[in-house]
Amino acid sequence: MDLFSNNDTPNILPYDGEAIYYGPVLTADAARAYCALLLETIPWQHDEAIIYGKRIITKRKVAWYGDEDYAYTYSNTTKQALPWTTALLELKKEVEKVSETIFNSCLINLYHDGNEGMSWHSDDEKALGKNTVIASLSLGAERKFSFKHRQTKEKRDILLQNGSLLVMKGSTQTHWIHSLPKSVKIKHPRINLTFRTIVYQ
Repeated sequence: MDLFSNNDTPNILPYDGEAIYYGPVLTADAARAYCALLLETIPWQHDEAIIYGKRIITKRKVAWYGDEDYAYTYSNTTKQALPWTTALLELKKEVEKVSETIFNSCLINLYHDGNEGMSWHSDDEKALGKNTVIASLSLGAERKFSFKHRQTKEKRDILLQNGSLLVMKGSTQTHWIHSLPKSVKIKHPRINLTFRTIVYQ
């Protein structure tokens, strides 16, 4: 069964990067099934960050997977990649097909409800190289996702639907930062799979 469908894929950024939103690329049944499976089987852990020397534990939970035992450092903390599960390999294969890009790792985020979000940042860690491609697959609750240009401060918002795919590439991480705003109206969990390519160790 082909879980993905073809969509028109305009760039939602006006300049200095590419953010291609494919919309829902998983069937509704497949998205629900994968979401439930990952909620149950992923060894979720609270994320950590060291800010101004202070260790912060987030409500959001994460997991890090890869082709190899990749070390990934962000927010001054380092994670070691776990081996792929069957479900993650299935999703990776389909995302690679749609995005026409091969990935070797995936950072998975679990937001339990709208009280959990992500502040402004860019995925520009050295390990990802320059002009990296990141494919973000969303499962569960629909959430607003925001871009802001570093210099002009121009913003672009998009609603990430259940089963949808957003691909950020080109100079996006250099010129734009992004965030997942909080919303008290959101009562259900969202899982975000961000497929990446580690190029430096």
